[in-house]
Amino acid sequence: MKIFEMKERARGVEGGEAIVGSRETGSHACYMLYGILKPGERERVVRPGKGHEEILIAVKGDLEVTGMFSGVLREGSAFHFAGEDACYLENKGPQEAVYIIAGGHAGEGHHH
Repeated sequence: MKIFEMKERARGVEGGEAIVGSRETGSHACYMLYGILKPGERERVVRPGKGHEEILIAVKGDLEVTGMFSGVLREGSAFHFAGEDACYLENKGPQEAVYIIAGGHAGEGHHH
């Protein structure tokens, strides 16, 4: 079993997101993103894409969300979205915010 150090990976890349997907697992069934938003960071777009569905959960801090859903996603809360639905995330808090997106292919959505 391989352990993925998601927090360190996300800190080490521009954009603050790390993904575990088919490249790491050899499977196209599911993937996961770990995202970090710095205080005041805004307009990070999240979109599953054609043939995919995702669940986004605010793990640390609250996220201001606009787009297909608008409002505050409180720490510990999640929502589901699919396909070309898009939203923008903003961290209005004084400390970094963390979110996780878990996703997979919807029905016949496998297109690799």
